[in-house]
Amino acid sequence: MKLKVLGCSGGIGGPASRTTSFLVDDDILVDCGTGAGDLALDALRAIDHVFLTHAHMDHIASIPLMVDSVGEARRFPLTVYGTPETIRILRSHIFNWLVWPDFTAIPNRHRPFLRFQTIKVGETVRLGERALTALPVHHTVPAVGYCLDSGAGQLVYTGDTTYSKALIEAINTCTRLRHLVVETAFPDEQHGLALVSRHLCPNLLGMMLDELTVSPQVHISHLKPGVGERIMAQVAAYPGRLRASALEQGQTLEF
Repeated sequence: MKLKVLGCSGGIGGPASRTTSFLVDDDILVDCGTGAGDLALDALRAIDHVFLTHAHMDHIASIPLMVDSVGEARRFPLTVYGTPETIRILRSHIFNWLVWPDFTAIPNRHRPFLRFQTIKVGETVRLGERALTALPVHHTVPAVGYCLDSGAGQLVYTGDTTYSKALIEAINTCTRLRHLVVETAFPDEQHGLALVSRHLCPNLLGMMLDELTVSPQVHISHLKPGVGERIMAQVAAYPGRLRASALEQGQTLEF
């Protein structure tokens, strides 16, 4: 499997700051932030599955526009996976005929452009030989991370989270883990803000990495614009076994 980084920024502000979205092979998106909007129309038409970590705007921003752009050209509905709470939020606050049309009923409920599929922590969705498993995380809204498994190797994407024992335990079961994409949204001087908003800072990241028994390449995502260099300097000072580098827009990870 291949994961291409369409966006991995914690905010906007220029062409290199696209919010979180990853293209897996040619037909899967994991999260659908502003980065997905850079895909060509044909590439958008090829996407059949969108796996969401949670319902915050930086992770869902492109879904309404994507469905509107390609829904009529598709032979079957785009499937969006999320926790029951994530799907409830999308139905209530986005696809509600007020913010955006309800594409689960367009052109009709028998042949819609969009369908929702719930996924719970620990549940695995199999797409051919590929498997995506929802992992426990700790954020301000119900959220999950994902383990992507090609059969030959694995990649874990945490989504948005603060330090989580349950997540660490889940990652340690991934014995073929090649890549760990983990957020670090704030510098250490904003440790309190990281805790309140349930994100990571370098100190909390270090605590997490210290408890991992697997040995993946570690990639840092969700850096807040304007403080990315500061965050990565603090990450680089971490003295532990695993070293980390900043994830970059346009980067491709294979596993």
